[in-house]
Amino acid sequence: MDYLDYMQMTRSQQIGYKIKTFFLGIPNAIKTIFLYIGYFFKSVFLFIGNGFKRYGLRFVQGDMATKLSYVIMGAGNIAHKQIMKGLIFLAAEVAYFIFMINFGMTYVSKIYSFGVQVDPDDPSLLVDGVVGNVPIQYEVDPIFGLKKIANADTADDSNKILLFFTLTLMISIAFFVIYIVNTKSAFATQEIIQEGRKPMSFVEEMKMFLDERYHITLLTLPIVLLMIFNILPIVFTIFMAFTNYDKTHNAFNRLYWWVGFQNFADVFYKSSEKSYTFGKVLLWTLVWAVFATFSNYILGIVLALLINKKDIKYKGFWRTMFVITSAVPQFVTLLVMRLLLDNQGIINAMMGTSIRFLSDTGWARVSVIVVNMWIGIPYTMLSVSGILMNIPEDLYESARIDGANAVQQFTKITLPYISFVMTPYLISTFVGNINNFNVIYFLTGGAPVPVDYSAGAGSTDLLVTWLYKLTVSEQDYKLAAVIGIIVFVLCATGSLITFNMSKATKNEEEFS
Repeated sequence: MDYLDYMQMTRSQQIGYKIKTFFLGIPNAIKTIFLYIGYFFKSVFLFIGNGFKRYGLRFVQGDMATKLSYVIMGAGNIAHKQIMKGLIFLAAEVAYFIFMINFGMTYVSKIYSFGVQVDPDDPSLLVDGVVGNVPIQYEVDPIFGLKKIANADTADDSNKILLFFTLTLMISIAFFVIYIVNTKSAFATQEIIQEGRKPMSFVEEMKMFLDERYHITLLTLPIVLLMIFNILPIVFTIFMAFTNYDKTHNAFNRLYWWVGFQNFADVFYKSSEKSYTFGKVLLWTLVWAVFATFSNYILGIVLALLINKKDIKYKGFWRTMFVITSAVPQFVTLLVMRLLLDNQGIINAMMGTSIRFLSDTGWARVSVIVVNMWIGIPYTMLSVSGILMNIPEDLYESARIDGANAVQQFTKITLPYISFVMTPYLISTFVGNINNFNVIYFLTGGAPVPVDYSAGAGSTDLLVTWLYKLTVSEQDYKLAAVIGIIVFVLCATGSLITFNMSKATKNEEEFS
């Protein structure tokens, strides 16, 4: 359909056409995402392949000192008169091997079995149910076919094994990067000498980190902290999703072990209770995200349009009054609303009713959406107000000259402009509402709890609040890890698809 055909449609037909185009475009958007993923992995494999190729070429073309640096880090730099730099590489290698011998290998060797095991066929280890005067219990490991020590001081801590294995893995990756830098540095120094030039001294290289390489100096500490406090927990959680870590298999009770994709199978189809609960919570999470996002978006636009009308006086006063609601800390507002909406709260007392705003499934879901509107509309109103002030007035003047009425001006100028600018905000708000912990937790706590739900989930629980309950109350850490991975995949995939389908991406320069 060309532009003229589209303009000849009625407004309802245009809306229907846009909705149809959106849903028809979803398969192409998904295809594009998978193509991007394919290109990403292709690039990764090419990068790794080219890296090994260059690694081999450096060894083949390197002199004896460069070849020696492949075994003894820093040897090439030391031989090429870069003593301090070579010693730093050598110190890194020595420190890594000391770390692995005294710490890392202990946990790498145990990661497969997750701890001390007793062979039931070895009678020397089974004397009246004790090991070294320590009482023990046994539990069959379905994978290894062995019995594991439980409630014993001699038993390993599986949680500690997994955590320190993850730490060892990340340190090993960091060491590998340093090792590759060492070989590149040795070869580069060799080439400089072969060209008749003098390699930079250690002091000269250090000065570069305060000049053209200053960005490395500034970013090193934040990246290290990011790896420790963000990447490490994420990798640890991903590993945990493939274990049976829960309140009956934990560091203080029994060892846990690998179970493969069993937890994912339980969530999606194998366990009827878990899959049913997951489906219900996921459906409500998506319904909540849609209503919470678009109610704030639409009503925020309406409010901004009302306040910004030319004949409205005291615009600053009205904006200030609505912004006050967002100036109060969110959790304070939510706790006050919880008191107001309680079964014996002020609202029921004033109306002489006994409506169960927070204890009936239907009322509770409506209540959290309405309260979220009270909290979220002012933010949208402020954003839209800024956009309205920046729409060129000559667009409206041209439209009025052409005979456009107020509705046509809104649908042809105002709304497209707002939508174009606000689409990234809308997507981020939708993702934020999927993970909107505060509104649900402080208002209903996930209640009420239906009898057919399992693992402590409630009818107003989102995936993120259910995840919190699984870790704090239910101590079902393996299921919580699976839910966390699903939430990440859901948010990342949805964001990529919708953002790539938006005009803000396709027509980046349209409103510039």
